[in-house]
Amino acid sequence: MADKRKPDAVPSSAEQVQKDLAKAGYLASGSISLVSYLAWTLGKPVLVEGPAGVGKTELAKALARLANRTLIRLQCYEGLDESKSLYEWNYRKQLLRIQVQSENSWDNVQEDIFSEEFLLARPLLSAITADEPVVLLIDEVDKTDQEFEALLLEILSDFQVSIPELGVVKAKTQPLVVLTSNNSRELTEALKRRCLYLWLDYPELEHELEIVELHAPELDRAIARKLVEVMKMVRGLDLKKPPSIAESIDWARALILLGAKDIDQEVFEQTMSIIVKHRSDLDVVAERVGVRLGDGALHAGKKPG
Repeated sequence: MADKRKPDAVPSSAEQVQKDLAKAGYLASGSISLVSYLAWTLGKPVLVEGPAGVGKTELAKALARLANRTLIRLQCYEGLDESKSLYEWNYRKQLLRIQVQSENSWDNVQEDIFSEEFLLARPLLSAITADEPVVLLIDEVDKTDQEFEALLLEILSDFQVSIPELGVVKAKTQPLVVLTSNNSRELTEALKRRCLYLWLDYPELEHELEIVELHAPELDRAIARKLVEVMKMVRGLDLKKPPSIAESIDWARALILLGAKDIDQEVFEQTMSIIVKHRSDLDVVAERVGVRLGDGALHAGKKPG
């Protein structure tokens, strides 16, 4: 487990961030550690782009663990708007107050009902009004539209929110902000200018082997190596959804539970659904990878040439 630091403590170097992330269960490359360190010290948001399943969301979670900060997550989707991401008014409670104070003038009632008592904070507002520093994860921002990106600009540059009825709400503490994108659409230049940038791709074979061994240490090293070789082959196919790093870990843990001594064609076909989640992909993977395992093209413990 990572050493717990005070929520406002700044790491001493990129190397220290890399060590702390490893203790938090995230094996970071040099570029990940450097960008994370700069985000922390410069107070800049980080935009992390890359294909699904390469560890973008897990990076934010790991940063929250090592920093001893609460993680506030905004899961983005098409049609996400201000009322679900930033704030909305508690209309039912406002109506009750109006009914109770019906004898008062509208000006007095209006001033009363548009106060913090009636404000429902959503993830973005919660992050900047938190009493202690948090990690704000804006996940899959590419699923939203440009209007939502415009909503983010004030928060990402000034860490404040303008609420017409209340005025400007400034951050009590500055959150560490991580935005993720699966690169399904091009994000606006205005958003990118406010962020540090990090591209994540599927890890190299040796790096993924280290990740699997970290999270499934009981798995025989020869089988673990064969597992990441197979994953590399599977991701090289034309699939609807290539398997993620998390699915590599799930597969490793399943092999441990099953007591597998090797990944042969039979074991692979029995456990293939752990890493392949589309019907058409199952057929492709069984034909292209399962057959190779049946022919003995891959041997546990044999390093790739």
